Amino acid sequence: MTTGVIPGGQPPEPRPKGPHLPEQRREPAGHGALHVDDRTRSSVITARAAASFEPLGRSVATARSFVRDTLQGWGFGDIVDDAVVLTSELVTNAVVHAGTAADVLCLRSDEGVRIEVSDRYPEREVPVQNAAVNMGSPDREGGRGLQLCAALATRWGVEYTPTRKNVWFQLDQPERPVGTRAAGPSLPADLLPLADGRVRVAVVQIDRGAAITAWNEDAEELFGYAAEQVTGKPLTDLAAWPHTPGTGTGIAEALQLSRWEGSYGIRGAHGRVIPVYASHLRVRDTGGEPSTVCLLVRDHERAVLQTPLRVPAGGDSGTASDGPSTDPFEVFIGSPAPDDLDGLLQRTVERARDMLDADAAFLLLATDDETELEVRASTGLPSARQRFARVPVEAGPGRYGSARMPAVHDDLTASPGAVPLLNGTGMRSVVTVPLKVEGRLTGSLGVAAEGSGRYSNEEALRLQFAADRIALAVESARLGELERLRRGSLSFLVEASDLLAGTLDRDQTLALMAQMTVPTLATWCAVYTIADQASEPYLSYVLHEDEELIDGIKSLLSKIAPPDPVPTPGARVWSAPGEAAHRAALRSSMRSLSLGDSHHRIGTTIGPTLATAAAVGGETVVLPLVARNRVIGMLTLGKPTDEHFRQEILELAEDLSRRAALALDNARLYSERTAISQSLQRSLLPPELPQIDGVEVEVIYRAAGEGNEVGGDFYDLFPIRDGAYGFAIGDVCGTGPEAAAVTGLARHALRLLAREGFGGPAVLERLNSAILDEGARSRFLTLLYGELWPQEDGSARLKVVCAGHPLPLRLRQDGTVEPAAEPQPLLGVMEDLDLYEQTVTLDPGDVLLCVTDGVTERREGTRMLGDDGLADVLTTCTGLTAGAVAARIMRAVERFASDAPSDDMAILAMRVPEIQAQ
Repeated sequence: MTTGVIPGGQPPEPRPKGPHLPEQRREPAGHGALHVDDRTRSSVITARAAASFEPLGRSVATARSFVRDTLQGWGFGDIVDDAVVLTSELVTNAVVHAGTAADVLCLRSDEGVRIEVSDRYPEREVPVQNAAVNMGSPDREGGRGLQLCAALATRWGVEYTPTRKNVWFQLDQPERPVGTRAAGPSLPADLLPLADGRVRVAVVQIDRGAAITAWNEDAEELFGYAAEQVTGKPLTDLAAWPHTPGTGTGIAEALQLSRWEGSYGIRGAHGRVIPVYASHLRVRDTGGEPSTVCLLVRDHERAVLQTPLRVPAGGDSGTASDGPSTDPFEVFIGSPAPDDLDGLLQRTVERARDMLDADAAFLLLATDDETELEVRASTGLPSARQRFARVPVEAGPGRYGSARMPAVHDDLTASPGAVPLLNGTGMRSVVTVPLKVEGRLTGSLGVAAEGSGRYSNEEALRLQFAADRIALAVESARLGELERLRRGSLSFLVEASDLLAGTLDRDQTLALMAQMTVPTLATWCAVYTIADQASEPYLSYVLHEDEELIDGIKSLLSKIAPPDPVPTPGARVWSAPGEAAHRAALRSSMRSLSLGDSHHRIGTTIGPTLATAAAVGGETVVLPLVARNRVIGMLTLGKPTDEHFRQEILELAEDLSRRAALALDNARLYSERTAISQSLQRSLLPPELPQIDGVEVEVIYRAAGEGNEVGGDFYDLFPIRDGAYGFAIGDVCGTGPEAAAVTGLARHALRLLAREGFGGPAVLERLNSAILDEGARSRFLTLLYGELWPQEDGSARLKVVCAGHPLPLRLRQDGTVEPAAEPQPLLGVMEDLDLYEQTVTLDPGDVLLCVTDGVTERREGTRMLGDDGLADVLTTCTGLTAGAVAARIMRAVERFASDAPSDDMAILAMRVPEIQAQ
């Protein structure tokens, strides 16, 4: 891949003109034809980034990463998911379907971003005049790129030249007012909002490398660190960054943007995470170096700053006479709504609490099937971490217990369970009203007070009126959030599929499954695997976003029974980890009380146990890993204390579990077959070489092909009888398992026949008949077979038969090299062979080198090593041991060409040592 980034204001170079389709733009439903957008590209290009991708499958993932990184660097986070999805489809069309390289060009302008994908496949259908445009079927494997462009892009088009096809799309940034100011009227002092205390603003400055350079007093007070403790450390060491599915932006990327606002956490000196609301501003310091100024306040103090006035209960008549405009909800409706759903919901519950002078308020949103309600915002309740807890819509047997109707409860102690969210909170009076859009239940809004009998039907009608006013805005924001989440989920699943498809290693697949879920979908994750139907689930992998908690969770899960391997799809709640952690924490606390006044010992004893209990104290769900109609494991996801999963996250996790299950099963099958293959292949090689007195022997073997230990080349060295040894080196036609089968036949037949007392020619003639008996499965075989007798005078006598094999070479002490045998017919071709053996005597210091044709036929372009090249290398080996000779030959072969060997190679070197002078 080649890339280039060119900042500046120059427009893109004009493209060659030629026949092209008209520029497209989205039209309202009902427009059946494509319309011409004759607007010119007058926007100034402020930056561009280009990259080229080879026609390989992995290029699609690389292109997605390139576009994501580019747009996030430009601060276009709102449109990055749409851009990634469109780029993925268009690059897939180019590199997979068209089979050509793809060029991707990103252009930034003041309106948004334009992305062009070009390939070298210019063919197209000639359009018929007035014919309806057929975009293809969305169920087809290919051709969805233009449909997605029409659905997601602001404008798009296709341009053709004689050599290229260029598909482009434009995504405009959503309108966001910059520098907008809001003001309110002058108010009496008693109507101003109350603050709990001094609002501290931490000012933190970050240098180019994300290290802290400034830390003010408010930061010390908020987080507990002195300036000298954190100066010079990366902010990433302290930040607990939230993750969104499909979004790769982290704090390191956020610090590079010109402006950024949002919520995350800072780990304080006490070890707990403090939620903060941050405003980042990128500036240059006095030396001209880029720097980031971070303004941090506690997250709930942002709500205090944004909360409108709380109207006292039973306000004076003067206030009431001003009409509906004095109602806090009227003030809220008339002001700009927050951009995010969470902000809108939080402001809604605060307005509801203030309007009825309540002690608490809560808002729940309905799931898609309207059977359950999810807690999305609350204020005044003991725990603010009940978000996404689910309660049934029909909470009671009658209609007054239903969320579909307004309800007033004077005293919850008289009707326990009427409002499950308030159980154990101390609230007694409550009024709840439904949020409805076009008659459909979309949520429920409630306010509560600690005293009994606080609310009547009048307050219920007032709250219902306010809920009706805000219901449409809430539903619109909820649908917007759901759409963003689904687009992010699509991008997340695409990248997850690529990662899972990129490996066949079982352990790596398990690690990827956990790393993709933590912390994007869950706080911690555990993967159980099941070897076969008779096996119990085994805890294979555990991961937590805080690495220090992994061992504690692993120890806890190992002590409890694993979840049942139920094949029913979907997530089911598993309460065993939370209950076990609670019991362990209780036991540790009780034991610590007997330690007396040793506070240090108490902290060190129960600290890890309490931390583990808090980590797994929230909702835990189990998703089955089902592949090929069999449960092969379970994916367990968990949240910390009081936290719950939202329904959209569980649906995304279910989609991920299906992909992960298939990838895990593929890895298991591959591992099993590889183990079987390697075990069978290893059986085709001799277990070990015998020690021969008076002769040095060295063998080097390399099988071609990934995962092959044995191919078509083979060797053997074995004792025949006292003082006699047989040796062989051969090459079966072809490589891989088919050649390895003939290898096994040849090696075992040689040993059997030689030990039956047959000479070399008789051994090879019988082996030739055995190969021909294989029929269609037979393959021709070149073979060098010999017998070796060490002599008392220090020499060695050999009888060899060379049946179509590269001739063995003899290296004498004076450096001369000569063939040690004559060529004869190869095996497996003719039935009648007339073979003979030749006698060779190796004097002390002589070397006999035997190789297969993978050595002599090593190629680099049109050059080949050949017999002469091998002989030249062997002449340089005078005086070397057999091991050194074999190593030098192999090194010369590897250096002869830069490409990996495409043929099996075997080298057998035998040397008679020189006689040492007494």
